[in-house]
Amino acid sequence: MKRKWEAKLKQIEERASQYERKPLSSVYRPRLSKLEEPPSIWKLFHRQTQAFNFVKSCTEDVHVFALEYKVGDGQRIYLVTTYAQLWFYYKSRKNLLHCYEVIPENAVCKLYFDLEFNKLANPGADGEKMVALLIEYVCKALQELYRVNCSAEDVFNLDSSTDEKFSRHLIFQLHDVAFKDNIHVGNFVRKILQPAFHLIASEEDNRIPETTGHGFSHFSETPVKQGISMSRVSADKAMGENWILNSQRLEGPGSARQSSSDLSFLVVKNSRGEKHLFVDTGVYTRNRNFRLYKSSKIGKHVALEVAEDNKFFPKKSENVSEESQYFLSSLVSNVRFSDTLRILTCDTSQNKQKGVEYFNSTSPPVENLEGFQCSPYPEIDQFVLSLVNKNGIKGEIRRWNYFFPEELLVYDICKYRWCENVGRAHKSNNIMILVDLKNEVWYQKCHDPVCKAENFKSNCFPLPAEACLLFLLKEEEDFIKQDETMNSETKNPHKPSSSTLSSGIISDADWDNGIDDTYFLEATEDVELAEAVENGVLSYDSGMDEIPDELITEVLQD
Repeated sequence: MKRKWEAKLKQIEERASQYERKPLSSVYRPRLSKLEEPPSIWKLFHRQTQAFNFVKSCTEDVHVFALEYKVGDGQRIYLVTTYAQLWFYYKSRKNLLHCYEVIPENAVCKLYFDLEFNKLANPGADGEKMVALLIEYVCKALQELYRVNCSAEDVFNLDSSTDEKFSRHLIFQLHDVAFKDNIHVGNFVRKILQPAFHLIASEEDNRIPETTGHGFSHFSETPVKQGISMSRVSADKAMGENWILNSQRLEGPGSARQSSSDLSFLVVKNSRGEKHLFVDTGVYTRNRNFRLYKSSKIGKHVALEVAEDNKFFPKKSENVSEESQYFLSSLVSNVRFSDTLRILTCDTSQNKQKGVEYFNSTSPPVENLEGFQCSPYPEIDQFVLSLVNKNGIKGEIRRWNYFFPEELLVYDICKYRWCENVGRAHKSNNIMILVDLKNEVWYQKCHDPVCKAENFKSNCFPLPAEACLLFLLKEEEDFIKQDETMNSETKNPHKPSSSTLSSGIISDADWDNGIDDTYFLEATEDVELAEAVENGVLSYDSGMDEIPDELITEVLQD
């Protein structure tokens, strides 16, 4: 026994000596080839909130993606990286097979649709024809409501159909036009599809069946339930008629509107024979996960590919491959700020007393149209207001828009027209205040045609400390720690201190009040990528035990 113990001890000492010469790894930091891209960020999180908080602390142009890693339970982890970094590893399709874009809350985004129906329950349905008719109808609605011209050539058409299900994603590539956020997109989609909704209601004797995954509600995010009252149906019908009348007014006398019978192609049946819409109206929620081009759902083998009837083709570039262009075009929140960009809105909170939704475009601006709206950063709102309330002039924030790729807040100002470019106030054209959250600076631009032609941009000025994101995050972290300290003894004497939490600013509610979660996060924080590999996130196939070669750019070091 003694000899065995001595042999074991010697073996341990030899192993310790090896580890001293070749230490174990620190956190694995994947990076692109030095010839292609500089090192970038690649960080995984178990909670979406933590991923977005990390993005706020980064100066790099990073984004949040969701990765499915466990079959059956829908669990996802969240990856923060750049578009270029993700595409470098993603394009080979040997790993990262089940990825989703997280469409950020409040971020300016493209118009998009998720379409599907059960082929077996709809044997006579012609999916390609239905898609073509829908695109034509949506293009007419955009022209009538916003004066936006588009066609099928502006719609990226992606297909992931199977023998049992017809499935498409449509992403509109509108030139210099985008929506305020995906909530406004949802309002617009539900509004223009009201005639189809009324068709279902009339066929079902004013009763709407509850459908799975296709709840249809005009002015809420929750599905319409069975037994809806006659008064609600009548109200919705009146609102739909008002929208049609409004559209006719916008188009002019003699315009031909598509009746509810013309939208009968949108009505399909599910496997239980219940009628619902071809368009899934449940994909317009905050921080929505939307499947990426070339990704499949976990447990499935059909990825989103370019549809055979797709008519959109990206512009050719010598520096960017066609596949990369398709990938970037498919990203719903990949909208960059420009002076000529029009922001479309469809706000259910406007003109409710008239029974119609409010449609608007920020170009050209109209004073006092919406009034002040709070952004997600009230401290920055107050700072901007302080800039336009001076010298006896009381300027206001007319509206704000958030561009996630640049982490840019754009404030349209009314009642205050002083422009640094001309050194005076414009007579009729308003200004913009832009806040760069990454670099923590602000500057002024202008709606005046002359200033636009000159591509005028004022000098950059630093944000005050109390309006900087790191300061706000630190304040929130201190508040959470203080709250944990005050309640640790009364609520849970065995609860670990806040210092045991990871550096992300996450409340107990976000972590489901789980002690195990806290310990698990702390223990795995430095080996998160290895853990992802073990869970099958980045594996080549289930039979391999090693990390793929192209992901290993450095040996494990402590």
